Amino acid sequence: MIRLASLTLALALALAAPAIAQDSEGEVTPLFASDETLEVTITGPVGHISRRAQRSTDPYPAQIEVAGEIHTITLAARGKSRRKRENCRFPPLRVAFPQKPDENSLFHRQGSIKLVTHCRDRDASEQTILREYAAYRLYNIVTPESLKVRLARIRYMDEGELVTQRLGFFIEDGDDAARRLGRKEIDTSDISVSWLDQQDAARYALFQYMIGNTDWSMVLSPEGDDCCHNSRLFGEDKAARRSLTPVPYDFDNAGLVDATYAAPNAQLGTHSVKTRVYRGFCTFNGLVAAEAENLRSLRGEFEAELTRIPHADARTKSAMASYLAGFFEDIASSESMERKLFRKCR
Repeated sequence: MIRLASLTLALALALAAPAIAQDSEGEVTPLFASDETLEVTITGPVGHISRRAQRSTDPYPAQIEVAGEIHTITLAARGKSRRKRENCRFPPLRVAFPQKPDENSLFHRQGSIKLVTHCRDRDASEQTILREYAAYRLYNIVTPESLKVRLARIRYMDEGELVTQRLGFFIEDGDDAARRLGRKEIDTSDISVSWLDQQDAARYALFQYMIGNTDWSMVLSPEGDDCCHNSRLFGEDKAARRSLTPVPYDFDNAGLVDATYAAPNAQLGTHSVKTRVYRGFCTFNGLVAAEAENLRSLRGEFEAELTRIPHADARTKSAMASYLAGFFEDIASSESMERKLFRKCR
């Protein structure tokens, strides 16, 4: 009877919720167990961190308050392009908990977590945030092997003064996502293409083409970093070197997002970040057709999800839907896929 009741409840919740791909191997951390927008207050040397972001990622003592909880944290600027003053006036942040929150906390199991913030203190910058949030949500629909996100309306306080109040979102930590999936995050340097799960790699590359993102690699890492560029790698254990799943993140250079500071990839010879270029590996071309069929079957769910993005205005939703439509034109036939994708593979 208990099992039957549980199944009935699970079915009811599934029917009521947005059609996001479900994880089955493990439990999601409390922070990402809901899609409700959080009301957050961060108090600390926000102005100092922002002014020094381009040259420093030093952490500073701060405080975070949400849902009746108050936690001591450290706050630091992070990222690369968004820390440059000419690109953004407010940096992305890293929130770290020196003392682990207890099991009743919203932040239970959080040690250090990324917070995507507004680039500039204006409404248009918030819409950019929401478009990047939408990219994560679309990949959540495609596969549970993706990073979850949680929107927040954040009040930034500095020495008793309100600096600003803007939308942002937290990104699930890679280790937490791997644990949820019953896997391990792989920390290694550059890898061989043969180490990748072929179907997962084909899916990854086609999704990046769908959102118009070229700022990634499944096998190469930036100098001094673990593999791979704007990707995580999940495997059966830490020593795994086969059947690795690439998991994408950081979509602000995607055409779907169309951030004001995003720049076209000079190596590709494009003049706009909205120009799609397929960067999948030719060796996986035979698997892409099945992934294209899957994405076609999910089109209605994608479009519905875009209409549900909280706080996105009508112009933002329309622009995302229009950009997505261009992708489905590109994969409408085998001839179009050959011309648009396979001739450009690597």
